[in-house]
Amino acid sequence: MYKRILLKLSGESLMGSKQYGIDEVRLAEYAQQIKEIAEMGVQIGIVIGGGNIFRGLSGAGKGFDRVKGDQMGMLATTINALALSSALNSLGQKARVLTAINMFPIGEQYSKWRAIELMEAGEIAILAGGTGCPYFTTDTGSALRGIEIEADVMLKGTRVDGIYTADPEKDPTATKFDKITYDEIYHKGLKVMDLTATTLCRDNKLPIIVFNMDKVGNLVKVMKDEPIGTLVYEG
Repeated sequence: MYKRILLKLSGESLMGSKQYGIDEVRLAEYAQQIKEIAEMGVQIGIVIGGGNIFRGLSGAGKGFDRVKGDQMGMLATTINALALSSALNSLGQKARVLTAINMFPIGEQYSKWRAIELMEAGEIAILAGGTGCPYFTTDTGSALRGIEIEADVMLKGTRVDGIYTADPEKDPTATKFDKITYDEIYHKGLKVMDLTATTLCRDNKLPIIVFNMDKVGNLVKVMKDEPIGTLVYEG
């Protein structure tokens, strides 16, 4: 079992059955699953996207200044982080929001050492605001934070149960990989994460497991090393 993980959650998945914002049922399911693995003794850092509220890149396509658009996206991730911390607290699980840019008292300003201190004390560190810089995605933010906090693995929770040869939601003939190397992802042009995030993980030997977080119970199964999802590793 992994001692310390970086869990990357999709903002879009937080919408659940809604068209926008946060689905309370999905949020509660996520919180319960995270609490379960925390009770197993796993140290947990979490990065959440903000696409259920605002996406900087799509905002730029609609006329927003790219830097301001990305800053709006950082705020969206912070809203999601606050929601998740509240849901975890309501279950009796301590969680703290750390932000990439100073937002006190909304959250503490992120530092590697503070995040590790909290995780070692049994709290969940929710790392909001991406990298704090524009032009970087939350995938890159999660890769960076995973490396910084010395996580054993990045768990990328998505709506699908792994990496496929094509988008399984669009192509019924797509086949799933049980495991794949970073270089294979690059050469096959697979859309797992952006290239910056993939390169960061490869160069720093941080393995990734892509799995379906929306299916209740899957997070515990990943922690128990059950064969679900797709492992990305350095070949």
